[in-house]
Amino acid sequence: MKSAFAIWVGSTVTAASQSTQSHKLLTKYRSISLAILALLASIVPAFGITVTTPENGEQLTSPFSLVASTTSCGAEPAVSMGYSLDYGATTIVPTSFSAMVIAGGGQHILHVKCWGQNGANSDTSLNITIVPETTVPSNATIVGDIQSLPNWAWDHDPGTPGDSTGSSDLTNVPSLSGNARRMAVSFDNSGGELFHVSFGKDTAATHFIYDAEVYLGYSSALANIEMDMNQVMANGDTVIYGVQCDGISGTWDYTLNLGTPEQPIDKWIHSNVSCPEPKTWDPNTWHHVQISYSRDGSGNVTYGSVVLDGNQSDFVGATGNSAFALGWGTTLLTNFQVDGLGLEGSITAYLDKLTVSRW
Repeated sequence: MKSAFAIWVGSTVTAASQSTQSHKLLTKYRSISLAILALLASIVPAFGITVTTPENGEQLTSPFSLVASTTSCGAEPAVSMGYSLDYGATTIVPTSFSAMVIAGGGQHILHVKCWGQNGANSDTSLNITIVPETTVPSNATIVGDIQSLPNWAWDHDPGTPGDSTGSSDLTNVPSLSGNARRMAVSFDNSGGELFHVSFGKDTAATHFIYDAEVYLGYSSALANIEMDMNQVMANGDTVIYGVQCDGISGTWDYTLNLGTPEQPIDKWIHSNVSCPEPKTWDPNTWHHVQISYSRDGSGNVTYGSVVLDGNQSDFVGATGNSAFALGWGTTLLTNFQVDGLGLEGSITAYLDKLTVSRW
């Protein structure tokens, strides 16, 4: 027979063991419950908000598509929604909406919000990363050998000082394709000559990549090289995608309209990306230039990146309105401009394999 002490000790040990097992079991169930809650939180939108696109953690190009909806906000019927980037201003939208959102390069927090009829509100957040568009998607429309089109024209750019005259024709020396375009300019007082051609019509495309080979002779008289594209949108406004290698500032510059489409104030903005002076580019050598940009439905442009001879640089914060009410008919048009440096001089440049991709 066990002693009373033995029975008491045994009971105590058994109780302690059962208590420890119960604690472990509760801890296990608690961990499982937290894991389930975390999983639900990651897949169930907060307070009924459904974000169809983009996905959390997605890499995007600007502008990107935002599609979201809700019928309730908290326990109340939803009356409106909104969205914002980081700590920026909120754009108010209906309870089911689709929008094109412009964002600068890098990481952002996208906030999608709702408001209920009695004041309830909610905010679901997604982490997104904006990357430059440097590859052409399979659904893109590609127009190549634009330099060989027969309808090129040229004029002095009245936005530059002084005066200039130009001439242009096709040549196979120097050339990569057998049909390079020669552009010869004579100038005084730093005048600039603008060469341009229309290569199609498309009011819907929002993303573009300009791709060209540029050949310069000995160009001590060259100040700037400008490579632009213009697009007339469905509302009749012309979006100017303007980019130049600025030999004075040593930067790649981009164009914005600081006014309104009807009362424009066009401005060259120095970017964060450096550009070697065009007059110092290796002479008698083909230089590969690629520039990407995109827009939203209002003509707000995001300049993505520039690649010079395989070296890519991403523009930072290069976003703003670039729509102008010029009264043009529907067109896609590209410009190539050279600006002189000094009292007088001459410049010869060659353009080959000019391609514009759009989607």
